Amino acid sequence: MSKKILVVDDDPEIVQLLSFNLKQAGFAVGSAADGFDALRKANSMSPDLIVLDLMLPELDGFAVCEILRHHPATASTPIIMLTALSGELARLSGLDSGANEFVAKPFSPKWLVGRIMKLLGSEARAA
Repeated sequence: MSKKILVVDDDPEIVQLLSFNLKQAGFAVGSAADGFDALRKANSMSPDLIVLDLMLPELDGFAVCEILRHHPATASTPIIMLTALSGELARLSGLDSGANEFVAKPFSPKWLVGRIMKLLGSEARAA
């Protein structure tokens, strides 16, 4: 059974780019375009990992991450925060809100897929 990845970004091109690369790597992919939709999808699809943009409409990535960390079903789900914001303060804020990784845009999709596989462990490569 394929590992499920939830990609949360309000930029359709980023979602399409990540979805393509993740599907090529054998993952099942769901997507959300705003913070509230991200929370709904995280609860309905029970993803194995979430790629979460920081700057989202409705509810930002920091808030989404904190809510996911306080919900028993998603408290231990790995989260990679993906953002155009750079700098130490943004990075620390992302990690403080509960993200496992912080990746700045622009990024290499192949590198990000590699990070996802590493976070999910060896069973991701067998999927």
